[in-house]
Amino acid sequence: MKHLLRTWLAGIAAVLLLGAGALVWVVSTRLPSDEEVAVRISEAFEKRFGVGLKVGGAHWALLPSPVLVLSSVATDQPRPITLRRITVQLKLRELLLRRVIAIDEAEIESLVLPRESVRAFRGKAPKPNEGGNIVALPAPWTLAPVPLEKVRWRDVVWIDRRDIALAYDGEISFEANWRPRQARVERAGASPPARLRLDRAAGQDRWRTRIDVGGGTWNGVTLFEALPDDRLRVSAELEPRQVDIEGLVQAFGRRTAVAGKVSGYSRLVAEAGDVGALIRSLHTRTTFSVRPATLTGLDLAKTVLTAGTDRSGTTPLDELTGTLDTQGTEEGIVLRYTGLKARSGVLTASGNLKSFNRKLDGDVAVDLVDGVVGMPLKIGGTASNPEISLTGGALAGAAVGTAVLPGVGTAIGARVGQQVEKLFGAEPPAKKKKAPPPRTTKPPAVR
Repeated sequence: MKHLLRTWLAGIAAVLLLGAGALVWVVSTRLPSDEEVAVRISEAFEKRFGVGLKVGGAHWALLPSPVLVLSSVATDQPRPITLRRITVQLKLRELLLRRVIAIDEAEIESLVLPRESVRAFRGKAPKPNEGGNIVALPAPWTLAPVPLEKVRWRDVVWIDRRDIALAYDGEISFEANWRPRQARVERAGASPPARLRLDRAAGQDRWRTRIDVGGGTWNGVTLFEALPDDRLRVSAELEPRQVDIEGLVQAFGRRTAVAGKVSGYSRLVAEAGDVGALIRSLHTRTTFSVRPATLTGLDLAKTVLTAGTDRSGTTPLDELTGTLDTQGTEEGIVLRYTGLKARSGVLTASGNLKSFNRKLDGDVAVDLVDGVVGMPLKIGGTASNPEISLTGGALAGAAVGTAVLPGVGTAIGARVGQQVEKLFGAEPPAKKKKAPPPRTTKPPAVR
């Protein structure tokens, strides 16, 4: 949720102030028509961002209070950013007597943000520490120390690279330098609620952070730090408590292979010179435990006993623990699970897993209570269709181990075969040749 907020906040502020700049032109020259105001805003937006803007309708008034309403707004792009309606209320006294732009409240209705269209504004948004220097105002007009007091929005939709559209509602109250005093962002219609709330400590760049998601909480503290060269550092320390994993991912249009309630500790950090780069640099690290847990759609014991040929079913676990690292990149978020450990009444397992653009790459060693020790499994495929199997070397070793010493020999042979394969280097899967037929009696199947 915080990713989405930082992505479009600077652009929204620019549109608001461009609209306010149009009202400056209104009160300092003559009284133009609504159509002239719409043209003025379109021209100023294109000059500022290099992208055309179509304003379907505009209405303004000075009395009883200055107001600007824009409707049916769309960027001139193959897949446009669209806005059904935005209403801007300005402070009359500051506008007429002091020639100061101060927006009392802005309300946004139905804003749609396709990811590829937002990317066209990369590098054109103001830097995090530029404050209110979003538009140039003619002398003697100036911006108030707090140019925008409050912004509310309803049905703001973010469309990601997979074309998943998620709607958000919320509001922010600002202090100087665009620092939120209070903020609320929530997934529209999510049940149980998925909601972020921020409350600023007086005079500090420190926010009490409360997240309600998946029927649990993910609370802590968020910090902003202004760095040299107009860079900004954002960090947070959060503690997930009894968050239902399925409820969490479903709130954001995703699916999970693990069911249960997670608790742990998270740390987030991002550092950059502009808003977009700040989001792309975000790194998180979460140590977690899920007690109890269930692997849905995967029976680890059956996978081991059939050497990966049959994995249907589920795996109930007493506990699943590990560490999740995420790192933003130009092409998406890389997820790395390390130190994974799982245990139940029938097995224990350990391993590591990497996920990037839904592709999986990892390995796990499974110990069964019936004597099969350390059976190595390879994880591949995609998040929606994972593949679990033995590597070629491990499979050959397992076959030999079965022939020499049934039971535990299967696993020991698989482990030896895997290590030999790593020592001498495995050929790429596409180039692997079929093993020659054995010269002696065919060994029994892997159990």
